[in-house]
Amino acid sequence: MDLTTTYMGLQLQSPLVPSASPLSEEIDNIKRMEDAGAAAVVMHSLFEEQLRLERHELHHHLTHGTESYAEALTYFPEPDSFRVGAEEYLSHISRAKEKVRIPIIASLNGSSVGGWTNYARQIEQAGADGLELNVYYVPTDMDLSGEAIEQTYIEILRAVKAAVTIPVAIKLSPFFTNMAHMAKRLDEAGAEALVLFNRFYQPDINIDTLEVEPNVILSTPQAMRLPLRWIAILYGRINASLAATSGVHHGQDVIKLLMAGANITMLCSVLLRHGIEHLQIIEQEMRSWMAEHEYESVRQMQGSMSQQNCPDKSAFERAQYMRSLQTYKPEWARVYETSHYFG
Repeated sequence: MDLTTTYMGLQLQSPLVPSASPLSEEIDNIKRMEDAGAAAVVMHSLFEEQLRLERHELHHHLTHGTESYAEALTYFPEPDSFRVGAEEYLSHISRAKEKVRIPIIASLNGSSVGGWTNYARQIEQAGADGLELNVYYVPTDMDLSGEAIEQTYIEILRAVKAAVTIPVAIKLSPFFTNMAHMAKRLDEAGAEALVLFNRFYQPDINIDTLEVEPNVILSTPQAMRLPLRWIAILYGRINASLAATSGVHHGQDVIKLLMAGANITMLCSVLLRHGIEHLQIIEQEMRSWMAEHEYESVRQMQGSMSQQNCPDKSAFERAQYMRSLQTYKPEWARVYETSHYFG
């Protein structure tokens, strides 16, 4: 049974790829992922805010007090010549490449063009096989237009693409006025892959301490429906690979997303919940389903249920909204009908 797939030009042994998470912060965990069947690993993210803060702190310590002695200003190089914050991350990539044979995909998380290109080059030099741009953007400026926000994504992608030769994926939020148009623009700008979708972690309010607190909620299989829909719509219409992330918990979830048109499926919450070795269970569930339904390869099913290949072209669009409402019955109504039928 052939589980191989291609993702942003990389040949992978299966579509199972752990996404960026704290699990990849340990080299031993990355090795365990490989042993459990991971086809590649997306590293935990290097955050723009972290880099900016560390650069600011270094600048402060290098220049603090030097205004008292004019000649002292020439003793140190300009702070821009320092590579701050990335050293440990770059070393982590290099060490991971020494320990495993599967592709290592780095992750940059930010929201502005800033120093992305500089760190993208360093990541490539450290040996990463690919780079995922995790553009986590929550605009709060009321004078900032949607067009300007979209242009920021394009500029980030183009700047990084101009700086590196390794394949570049971009991880998106679903909150665009026209997701299909945005996907087309990113595809034309050179993205080798689109990762659908970024899950925005929403804050909570502690009513006892009157503080705003982070609130991380792991995904459930229900979260898979959004990427499934958009991957099915985009399949065959853009050249970029499509990665599904969020809500992938079972082998059946992987099958559905592959049929929609995904090249790979990314896993995070399920591994945090059940452990890295749960990858083996998901792969076995895939293999069992494929054997039962006489599929010989992943490629055979990829895109088979996309909008392009679905007999009902409206299945992923608005037309199904009304049908869903008309056919849905709440649980209490189904129980009532059953009890009424049997007297």
